[in-house]
Amino acid sequence: MNDLTASERLDLIRNKNRPTVRDYIPLLFDDFFELHGDRLYGDDGAVIGGIGYFKGMPVTVIATVKGRNLEENKASNFGMPHPEGYRKALRLAKQAEKFQRPVICLVDTSGAFCGIEAEQRGQGEAIARNLMEFSSLKTPIITVILGEGGSGGALALAVCDELAMLENALYSVISPRGCASILWKDASREKEACNVLKITAEDLTGFGICDHIIEEAVGGAQNGPEQTAENISEYICEALERKMKKSLDELLNERYTKFRKIGEFSEI
Repeated sequence: MNDLTASERLDLIRNKNRPTVRDYIPLLFDDFFELHGDRLYGDDGAVIGGIGYFKGMPVTVIATVKGRNLEENKASNFGMPHPEGYRKALRLAKQAEKFQRPVICLVDTSGAFCGIEAEQRGQGEAIARNLMEFSSLKTPIITVILGEGGSGGALALAVCDELAMLENALYSVISPRGCASILWKDASREKEACNVLKITAEDLTGFGICDHIIEEAVGGAQNGPEQTAENISEYICEALERKMKKSLDELLNERYTKFRKIGEFSEI
């Protein structure tokens, strides 16, 4: 059982040495070939997508990208996707559906970019369309939260058949900083918000949102990216084995049921 608080995990997953998707993709997939652009506006460096082989099986990989240094972060907009990133993701997901490839989503973002230009190009619509389209995509979708899974920026790639989280990852409908800014008008209370939001892997497993917790290397993924990647690979293999044997009708019904039961509550 992981005894770190949510705010302690937030510090850990923001460690500059923590592996990013660019570290994990070569460890998880063979012959990965990146595809660019949304065919509407341009390419987005905050979302990487393409085709590769997972244990000999062709799959589509879609991932949010973070950098380790200033140059990498500038190239990936500090891990905050623009609308064209989500439209690129949807283009690749639809391509995967056409060719009957499973979709593997790797998520690590504090949230979608909220600048004026993103709003002008339809950020809200792009995220909403992904939520709608992924809910009925006729191919298995597996999502793994690698670090931060913040707000609609993460939700847009997390409508899936199974959702797993690394043991120190966090996943929420709003970032802790955003929550503190709205509730208390004080972004500096980010860690306080983090601890009350119930956004750890254990919390979300209890709520029926997270389906599996993936162990990291001792002390965090940055201490053993190869071991952490091996654990992710083992989970994806098992998840695909479970989902690939389902008929499309069964797959879509189970996906629908998974999200319909989230948020159930009882009144006393």
